[in-house]
Amino acid sequence: MHYFWDFPKEYGENTALISEQETISYSQLSEIADSISANIPERSFVFLICRNQIAAIAGYIAFLRKRIVAVLLNSSVDHALYENLIRIYQPQFIWCPENYSSELGMYSYGGYKLISTGSDRPQTDDDLAVLVTTSGSTGSPKLVRLSYRNLQANTDSIVEFLGIVKEDKAITTLPMSYVYGLSILQTHLMVGAGIIVTEKTFFDVQFWDLFKKAGATTFGAVPYLYGMLDKLHFLQMDLPYLRYITQAGGKLGKELHERFAKAMLAKGKKFIAMYGATEATARMSYVPAEAAAEKAGSIGFAIPGGRFELIDADGNIIFENDRVGELVYYGPNVMQGYAQNREEIGKGDELHGRLVTGDMAKRDIDGFYYIVGRKNRFLKILGNRINLAEAEELLNENGYEVACVGEDDHMRIYTTSENHAEIVDFISRKTALPPMAFTVITIRSIPRNQAGKILYSELP
Repeated sequence: MHYFWDFPKEYGENTALISEQETISYSQLSEIADSISANIPERSFVFLICRNQIAAIAGYIAFLRKRIVAVLLNSSVDHALYENLIRIYQPQFIWCPENYSSELGMYSYGGYKLISTGSDRPQTDDDLAVLVTTSGSTGSPKLVRLSYRNLQANTDSIVEFLGIVKEDKAITTLPMSYVYGLSILQTHLMVGAGIIVTEKTFFDVQFWDLFKKAGATTFGAVPYLYGMLDKLHFLQMDLPYLRYITQAGGKLGKELHERFAKAMLAKGKKFIAMYGATEATARMSYVPAEAAAEKAGSIGFAIPGGRFELIDADGNIIFENDRVGELVYYGPNVMQGYAQNREEIGKGDELHGRLVTGDMAKRDIDGFYYIVGRKNRFLKILGNRINLAEAEELLNENGYEVACVGEDDHMRIYTTSENHAEIVDFISRKTALPPMAFTVITIRSIPRNQAGKILYSELP
């Protein structure tokens, strides 16, 4: 067994990364990573501004190999949130695209530069590897603390249940700052497979040209993107090298789930639905491809090395089938805990492998689990978990009286304002989500109880 960032010698000339411009072998990727980390002391604290580019991936590998603690941030992060995170966490270094900052860099590679901020090194737990935002935070400085053990355990498990092999080539369809996208990188690096690196999307002709030319065998997508694939008639495309596709980041509609599962199976290929959370590094469960159509709408059962249980309102374990309870997950991929400031990144493991998900679920007679709702007010949009209370607070602070509700992949914003375009533009920028993810509805007044709390059940 090896860590996915310490490539075995036999991977040396295997193709690691493929872009429109170049191809990088594993030995070359090692050299690039080492040249980046040569400028940073071990256990330093760095912000990695992520894009689906070779330099960003090389930086990530560099930091893991030298035990440098990295905060992963999407390059599209709201500027005010970015400045707030810089102020709160005070990184020593920033690895970012050259046009991201006007500050001079001390080292550069592939359109990225390394900036030294002059901050001192914070106290960190010895096993802390990476910090990531809580899957689409709308302005909160809360970060998820992931250990080396978390990363490796989830990588090993995913490789096992997906059956990833060195001949596979995954194409980037998700941000590497999002744990689903990150897990695709890690699992393929683990086995010496290839990663096709692009910032193009399903809507770009160049994406499909590169997909075919490079021989992509797999990709991952969230429910919203599967809706787009359906409109693009993906299931009618001739993609001879494609072996399987995966879905996570929220619940895929049962009809769409069943259609993709049956069509892929008819082609001799696989559709694998999964369930996960940033707090569990990436995946917690999966539906085997052979059961995907029959169990459409299910999240399947726990990944290798993990297990589920359901608990009632008093915390008692539910053993009966088809009874709803809160879903609890146990596994070595459960995060250490959260951090909300610089001092808290020094904390150790607070959860000890147990994650109370906040999702309400039930289990059928075959042991398959089904999510039926959320205990708290969260949505998953494009795989990003959005806190509706935070969204309301942001909008209220900016002069809009609102009530936010919705379902996975779409938020409805009820307001007393007529400024729909302004509201959509504001919340889209703050969440880095497309305007089509939001609908604004004007009503005469927001229904509230005597204590001033919003009566969501009375919204039209």
